[in-house]
Amino acid sequence: QVQIVESGGGLVQPGGSLTLSCTTSRIIFSIYFMGWYRQAPGKQTELVASIDSGRATNYADSVKGRFTIFRDNAKNTAYLQMNSLKPEDTALYYCNAVSGRSNFWGQGTQVTVSS
Repeated sequence: QVQIVESGGGLVQPGGSLTLSCTTSRIIFSIYFMGWYRQAPGKQTELVASIDSGRATNYADSVKGRFTIFRDNAKNTAYLQMNSLKPEDTALYYCNAVSGRSNFWGQGTQVTVSS
């Protein structure tokens, strides 16, 4: 059974940093397009960052210069390094893995930015 498991969320003060991990199993991770999404209360789900199999990346304008997505194919894991966090980054962060018609989601990890 395919598993997508996010970890690394938590409570952090404004200006702080967190690194989220998305560990996968039972997929050929290296060929998958990986995305980090987030959903804040009362808001639509937003694609925060993505990385393809060739390691090309894209970011939402709201996180450019602050967040970095990267992947370790040997560990079947994608990461989202988040710096200079703001209260508006508070959300449930989800990992998504896509290849062809295969599309998998994790359960999410909560990130709360508050003093």
